[in-house]
Amino acid sequence: MSIGELAAQTRTTVKTVRFYSDQGLLPEASRSSGGHRRYGPEAPARLRTIRALRSLGVPVPEIGRVLGRGDTLESVLARRMDDLGTELAALRWREAALTAVRDGTPQELAERLELIGSVGVPPSTAPLAHYWRRLLPVRLSARLRAAVTEAAVPQPPAAPTPDQVLAFARLAALATAATDHCLVAHRPAAATAAHPDLLYGGLHEAYHLVDAALRAGRGPGPGEALDCYVAAHARAGETRDSPAFRRALTVRLAAQDHPVMSRYWQLAGQLSPELTLGGADLWLREALDADVVAG
Repeated sequence: MSIGELAAQTRTTVKTVRFYSDQGLLPEASRSSGGHRRYGPEAPARLRTIRALRSLGVPVPEIGRVLGRGDTLESVLARRMDDLGTELAALRWREAALTAVRDGTPQELAERLELIGSVGVPPSTAPLAHYWRRLLPVRLSARLRAAVTEAAVPQPPAAPTPDQVLAFARLAALATAATDHCLVAHRPAAATAAHPDLLYGGLHEAYHLVDAALRAGRGPGPGEALDCYVAAHARAGETRDSPAFRRALTVRLAAQDHPVMSRYWQLAGQLSPELTLGGADLWLREALDADVVAG
């Protein structure tokens, strides 16, 4: 059939048929004596497949691989769904960001524009991860460094509210400024431990116990989580748990509080309903204070 006949049979245009032919997706069966394209009986079904895949947003090169059997339709569609998920997440983030700027007061407009514009769409967690990699002890094992960083860096919500967009932007700005200007000054107590693996390994276990306690409805108090927390600090300092050590630990932890770290966990807590490391540490600190007072 001629190019016009193929276009009419598939309810498309000659221009479309010519485009897919030029891209190699719709091979010609032959040429007429006048040099006009001719297509075989399989061409209509092939053209309908091409148009269906294009309507789903599948790029032309990937359609070529499917038709040439260099790739499976299932794998191409799976990749397209992944891409679409990323695109939708970016759109949801942009919508919430626009709302956050729109709903601010005139005095807040410039600050919100600068904050939100600095994180990009979709937002990157790289500044937060960099902050923690710099903050953690140099001698901490790679395994624990990766585990702490993963747990400490909140992921942007898939469907954020305007307030969450602002919280994430402020968190990224806080981490960037802290990394650049005052990193050593606000390192947590754990970052200066003599045996960081002993300390961080124990804290990791204690934080999981806090999560279990909260799920069971228990507030800060004595128990396995607190004992694990104190034991981790004691092992790292090459000493033993005792009432005197708990009193000294309470004083030391209070002295090493820093507003940057407090603000970090406050903002991180707005991004997810899950317990943050900061929230778990606060629970344990309150349990330790109560235990010292009671003792």
